[in-house]
Amino acid sequence: MNIIPIASDSLGIRSMATYVETKDCKIFIDPSAALGPTRYGLPPTPQEIQALEQTKQKIAQIAETSGVLIISHYHYDHYDPSELFYKEKKVFAKDIAENINKSQKQRGGDFKKTVEIICDLEYCDDTKHQIGGTKIVFSPPFFHGPENVRLGYVVMTTIDDGKKRIVHSSDVQGPVTKNAKEYIISQEPDLLIMDGPPTIFLGWKFSKQSLQDASDNLVEIIETIGCNIILDHHLLRDLKYLDIFSEPYKIGKEKVKTFAEYLGKENNTLEAHRKELWSKEHGLH
Repeated sequence: MNIIPIASDSLGIRSMATYVETKDCKIFIDPSAALGPTRYGLPPTPQEIQALEQTKQKIAQIAETSGVLIISHYHYDHYDPSELFYKEKKVFAKDIAENINKSQKQRGGDFKKTVEIICDLEYCDDTKHQIGGTKIVFSPPFFHGPENVRLGYVVMTTIDDGKKRIVHSSDVQGPVTKNAKEYIISQEPDLLIMDGPPTIFLGWKFSKQSLQDASDNLVEIIETIGCNIILDHHLLRDLKYLDIFSEPYKIGKEKVKTFAEYLGKENNTLEAHRKELWSKEHGLH
């Protein structure tokens, strides 16, 4: 199995786009990327805009060569309804009829109208599929973060080629909930691709208890199954993420890497540095 992290917050934009190739198929999970519209009260910098343009081009190129596209939920950093690369693809997507909030239901419905005539669209919540020797398992819907969060639900993806098993967590944020933690442990992945908690919202949209739960749950996953972890997305929007979410790094040590670190690159958290980048842009110090 070849696993290539394509786009993420440690690579300069909001995304968890991940390419997986087995001997049987080429799979692209959440093939999209976006920018935070405002941060520190500031719009995206020219560096972020350029990074997004380059990333979108790369995503489109990879999607064109992939046979299977997966959409874990209908947020624009995980799917792009305006892209043309869905044509003649197998598209597994989050169900729009159940366990979905109002905005994602609307987006999912619009997406269905756009792509169902050009691709093989299948809603995949809590289903199993086999392509040759490759097994693809989709989880039941889990909360996009803490229980009953207004952001709705997401679907996790497990891919197993008989030699290696990965879990792509989508946006379960840590995971915050006990149910998400137990599901991940039940899958026994060799590699877990996890979005960390959105600590930039701590004390506002994200509670200290949710942060503690996310930390405890991820530590339990590490201690129980000992998997390698790619930890990224929401967490990397915080300049102090290593201090605020320290325990999983203490326990996991070198097993825990960002998308960038997994690829042998330096973290390039442009959104987290937006204030600094704008200051440089205007010659301020």
